[in-house]
Amino acid sequence: MASRAIWKGQLRLSLVSIPVEIHAATKSGRRISFRQIHGPSGKPVNYEKVVPGIGKVSSDEILKGYALGDNEYLLIQPEEIDAIKLETKKTFELVQFVGTNEISPLYYDQPYYIVPADELAEDAYRVVRDALRKSQKTGLGQLTLHGREHLCAVRPCGDGLLMETLFYADEIKDAEPLFNTIEDEEADSDLLTVATALIEKKTAPFDAAAFHDNFDRALRQLIEDKRKGRAPRVTAGGDKPSSDNVVDLMQALRESLKASGGSAPEKEGKPSSRAKSKSEDAPAKARRPSRKAS
Repeated sequence: MASRAIWKGQLRLSLVSIPVEIHAATKSGRRISFRQIHGPSGKPVNYEKVVPGIGKVSSDEILKGYALGDNEYLLIQPEEIDAIKLETKKTFELVQFVGTNEISPLYYDQPYYIVPADELAEDAYRVVRDALRKSQKTGLGQLTLHGREHLCAVRPCGDGLLMETLFYADEIKDAEPLFNTIEDEEADSDLLTVATALIEKKTAPFDAAAFHDNFDRALRQLIEDKRKGRAPRVTAGGDKPSSDNVVDLMQALRESLKASGGSAPEKEGKPSSRAKSKSEDAPAKARRPSRKAS
């Protein structure tokens, strides 16, 4: 099935305008979805829009309402929203450029493909793509999509351009309240050495195809078994040690490194008394030292 554009307009770089289309980069229907079913009758559960004291209402009677408080709403007509004129509804202008790795992953939301609208647009499209690639920059701009204006980042992707919507700064939660209870004290140097070696041993080029949704596979197998009248299979994962079995953090790291085909670094001292005391005093899990009084 051919991809359908979700936005058509102009990609603008200063005085250069390029007719483009924007397509979704992800598949929305790949995952299994379920309907809610009324058990006794076996019929699907439907949802109806109802108003207290009135009953079922039709969609053309429904307006958008902004809550003012005390069960009071400011009504907004659809044509009033449509009348808001934003240039970003039809024009996506790249107004700033930043380093490729300058944007934190925290801000990325949804990916989309940008493609030239026709053959005449391809020359200018390739110039923008190659300029971004050569300069190792990411373009920033704003675009109205799905009824709201998004901050977007554009960068080369294969032979084309990838656009990713970004969260605005005020949409990101402050992490400090969650992180401020974590001690500032540095990790034990010996433990850090072995952990770093383990990471290096497991380092490889990213390949998304190497990972699979195991829950989705098991769910599909369950559906197939039930459809054919077979007893559902139980998919058991590998046995993992419980926290009660992790007696020593250094030992656990050593065993993990060994299982990955590596060996502990040669220049390595014995675990510090602090690390030992943690394992001896709290065998269930490594315990964080108490915060010093300020």
